[in-house]
Amino acid sequence: MTSLVVVIVAALSAYHLSTLARLSLQETASRGELLRQAIFQRASEVVPGTKDPYAALRDDGGIRSLLQSSVAYSPNVTYAAIVNREGVAVAHGFPSEVGKPIPEQEELSAILDQNAVSLLRTVMYSDRTFEIRQPLLFGDQQFGSIRIGILMVLAKGELREAFKTAMQGILLALVMSTIVAMVLAQWMLRPIHVIQSGLTRLGRGELDVRLELPEGEEFKDLGSSFDAVSAQLSQSRAKAPSPATDFESVVDNLEDAVALFGPDGTLMFRNPAMTVLLPEVSTNETVRGLIERTLASRQPQGPLTHSGSVRLQADDPAGELLLMTHPIDAGQGKFVGAMLVARNLAYMNQVQSTLNYSRKLTALGRLMAGVAHEVKNPLNAMTIHLELLKGKLSRASESVGAPAAAGGADRASRLAPRASDITRHVDIIGSEIQRLDQVLNGFLKFSRPDELKLQPVHLAAVISDIVTSVTPEAERLRIAVKYDCPRDLPPINADPGMMQQALLNLALNACQAMPQGGTLRIACRPASRSRVEIDVEDTGVGIAPENLQKIFDLYFTTKERGSGIGLSMVYRIVQLHDGEIEVESTPGGGTRFRLVFPQA
Repeated sequence: MTSLVVVIVAALSAYHLSTLARLSLQETASRGELLRQAIFQRASEVVPGTKDPYAALRDDGGIRSLLQSSVAYSPNVTYAAIVNREGVAVAHGFPSEVGKPIPEQEELSAILDQNAVSLLRTVMYSDRTFEIRQPLLFGDQQFGSIRIGILMVLAKGELREAFKTAMQGILLALVMSTIVAMVLAQWMLRPIHVIQSGLTRLGRGELDVRLELPEGEEFKDLGSSFDAVSAQLSQSRAKAPSPATDFESVVDNLEDAVALFGPDGTLMFRNPAMTVLLPEVSTNETVRGLIERTLASRQPQGPLTHSGSVRLQADDPAGELLLMTHPIDAGQGKFVGAMLVARNLAYMNQVQSTLNYSRKLTALGRLMAGVAHEVKNPLNAMTIHLELLKGKLSRASESVGAPAAAGGADRASRLAPRASDITRHVDIIGSEIQRLDQVLNGFLKFSRPDELKLQPVHLAAVISDIVTSVTPEAERLRIAVKYDCPRDLPPINADPGMMQQALLNLALNACQAMPQGGTLRIACRPASRSRVEIDVEDTGVGIAPENLQKIFDLYFTTKERGSGIGLSMVYRIVQLHDGEIEVESTPGGGTRFRLVFPQA
């Protein structure tokens, strides 16, 4: 606020100085103009009727008197003179300057036309002399001019006095604004200081803190809100469990077994996992030895193995435990005891075994994918050579027909059945090769899916495209397609192509399950935990209970011409998108697939 006042006062002072400079120069110009007019009037009376105008002007007493008294017109006028065409003084206010050349200066009118900043800069920082001029004519020709000199140095003195006055005003405004700002700050910022103090007290843990704010509607609501927050914090702290309770709750839920011992070796606490793994923790010799060494050296001990009481299965032998101890320091060098940690090595070995098995399965999947890829190359070659063989058989049949026309009908009749049998066998081999190629393509597509290109996907557009694709098949089978997917449904983070493939597979399977017609319903809705649910439901033949657990297995199918890949790909796509898929089916009543995906 103080800075703003200073800036405003400084700006107004600068404007005042520039205005004062302009007025001073305008006054000087007006007085110089009066002097110019007086000299011009006298010269107009003297020059006509003379042969030598210069001599007449030089010898005229009236003109000499006007020139010598020019300083009296304004303190800023330094000289007044009449010069000839060459700029030499014919008459001058100072007789000693007569006959001397007078340098031509810039006209004063050009300065008066400048803006305020340029005018003030010229007056304050320029020592030049400016002129007021009037040409003199003898007949139609100019024989000289009147020049009146104006010096800026004299005007600068007046402005300096005004500048001192302006600076005094700025300093006075600065002092006054500082005092006013301090008073307003104490008055306006007091409520903020009160609120800050109340928040500090709440942060220190004080309860039921109240604010003493000034009277007024604007502070009444603020004080009420603060009091309500303070009361809620007090209730929350009253209901909150103690640190000890928090510690016990955390330790109770650890998978590792934990026990705490005091400085004298007394068992102070153990979690449920320790009760299961090592019930005799307080009397076990191995544990006692570890605890005593930790208490004596105040250094961690272990790890070492020990046979515990835990069994992964009822008929398993006792598993091995990994024991470790750590000293407990409460800070500032205060030793409070030791902590024992026991880990179930049998469980860790089981986890490690599962990880190793997963790695082997992954390696086996890569190996099988490589083998499938290598098998495809011979299949392609076999397909090509079968096509070549078909062409040769066709040409052979044509050649057999030619002899028949020439009289070898008996021989042609014997060869024709053999050729047709060979062609039929070749066709069977080709169809089996094609089926095997489809199986390999499905396996490769399942084992090496395309790279995910995740982006926010609006399901309304995807479902609309699927309905458009399914409608021709549905109309052929007399199936009514109904869908409900709101446009304001939150988007999901998915690969658009894969998502469309999965939902299209489900929709086509539903149509194939209703050969006698029915209804296909596709619905989308928000689900709990920031997820989106998609339902694909039909009124078809349903799935037998014994097959319900197998439908997502690769190559499992109950259709005559099914590949057993479609639902496996659906399941794989849902997994890649961190989604869930459920299926409900009633034989003869229809099937419902429920897909759940997280929102984007």
